[in-house]
Amino acid sequence: MALPPSLLIRTAKTIWTTLWRTMMSQMAPSDQGGAYQRPKSEFCDRIPSEHFPPEAQRYRLIVGMGCPWAHRTLIVRALKGLETAIPITVVSPSGNEGCWVFEQPSQTDSLGCRTLPQFYAKVKAGYQGRATVPALWDSHTSTLVNNESAEIIEILNSAFNAWSTQPDLDLYPDKLKTDIDQWNTRIYNTVNNGVYRCGFAQTQTAYASACNELFDTLDTIDQTLAHQRYLCGHQLTLADVRLFTTLIRFDIAYYCLFKCNRHRIAEYEHLSGYVRDIYQLPDIAATCDINAIKRDYFGNLFPLNPGGIIPLGPDLENLNAPHGRGN
Repeated sequence: MALPPSLLIRTAKTIWTTLWRTMMSQMAPSDQGGAYQRPKSEFCDRIPSEHFPPEAQRYRLIVGMGCPWAHRTLIVRALKGLETAIPITVVSPSGNEGCWVFEQPSQTDSLGCRTLPQFYAKVKAGYQGRATVPALWDSHTSTLVNNESAEIIEILNSAFNAWSTQPDLDLYPDKLKTDIDQWNTRIYNTVNNGVYRCGFAQTQTAYASACNELFDTLDTIDQTLAHQRYLCGHQLTLADVRLFTTLIRFDIAYYCLFKCNRHRIAEYEHLSGYVRDIYQLPDIAATCDINAIKRDYFGNLFPLNPGGIIPLGPDLENLNAPHGRGN
């Protein structure tokens, strides 16, 4: 005898909601109000320092191509022309294991480990924190130098100019640091992390708060960009790099998967041209792996997309359209 539809639906909802909250608590810890709380990075050494002098080929970036935080480091590495001085190792997310996995593990770039948690545990005995990308690794001492993207891009901007093909490019100039820091603080809280606060919210109230803050900031940025090419004027800075990696993913993933669906970036008059402007800078498009972004978000965030179906759209041909931002 078949169960009544209402009983079947209530039972399924109870089971799924319980499983969903259990998985979300592991993937995206929240406060008592259901708002997502991003854990802090634990490796925060700098280059140059006593133990970590600048050297070409000594340090390696461990990155995931779909990750916006790792994407920041790839963009600064490309803008500064550090591809030869700072090699990369690529990891990909495993939906079944819930962690990053080395695509081509070798003793040279992964200490012989297959997964990133194994790598972190080998680098620091007893480590119990998150195994995240990006990570800046010292291959000479087998030490993790830093796994905070905001700090790594500052290191790449200034520490390796002796091997940079663009040593005069300064993305964090003294005269603009106050403006850059102010933008970074707001954009991190409401946009970079804001999209995750929307997608990982576990209550309607937490979601609504994050969504409103997100679009308030996007509206402000769009208005700002009506009068100047970049966030801090006519010079590209680290603030633009940090914003761009979220914006390039917005219409692809955050709009639908993370419920950030009040507006698409393509609908903003000035933000849309701003994204095209940065995308068309030399060597930047090569850092934007659109297929990896779709695969990593839709294929691996099981609690948000249980079927694992990866959408065919959107059409991103307009990224190569003229942007007119130079005017």
